[in-house]
Amino acid sequence: MKVLFFAFLFSTNLFAMSPGDKAIDFKLISQEGKLVELSKLKKPVILEWFNDGCPFVRKHYDSNNMQKTQKYFKEQTGGTWVSIVSSAEGNQGYLSSSSVAKDRLEEEESNANYMLLDLDGKVGQLYGAKTTPQIVYIGEDNLVKYYGAIDSIASASKQDIKKARNYVIEAVDSLKASEKVKVSKSKPYGCSVKY
Repeated sequence: MKVLFFAFLFSTNLFAMSPGDKAIDFKLISQEGKLVELSKLKKPVILEWFNDGCPFVRKHYDSNNMQKTQKYFKEQTGGTWVSIVSSAEGNQGYLSSSSVAKDRLEEEESNANYMLLDLDGKVGQLYGAKTTPQIVYIGEDNLVKYYGAIDSIASASKQDIKKARNYVIEAVDSLKASEKVKVSKSKPYGCSVKY
């Protein structure tokens, strides 16, 4: 029993990311059917876990909040925004192919550079992704600058967006001013990633 408990603790904490950690490289297939490697992307990079059927994701996309945040990040930093789908086949949010991912990007009017398919969930688990949406901000030095929720109000209501602190925009502004990110880690909220 003790061995099983230790194994569980080890497996759940092994890949938990924190600000200051070095980003772990990976390769995934994009909406264009091409292999995309994290280390080759223009930094900074945002990783955003995505599930089109999740009400929390819908809150941010249907209100255009996610698209505005993506646009702000790219305009202010010149960096790369990556949406990642870690939903397994048969589960909510699963995208079966690159062409389906491309269609989804267009339907969402997303400003992400890529939608990557993490079909076996390994990248999501590597980064400790627990919810959709969930954000990992990787700086130009390849270190994690922010890890957690998109904003400060854990709800599926669009009404809360205006009242919430957008942690991604705050991180962009702080780093642009060469300041420390005020909130560098928060508890992600949303639907569980459907591994």
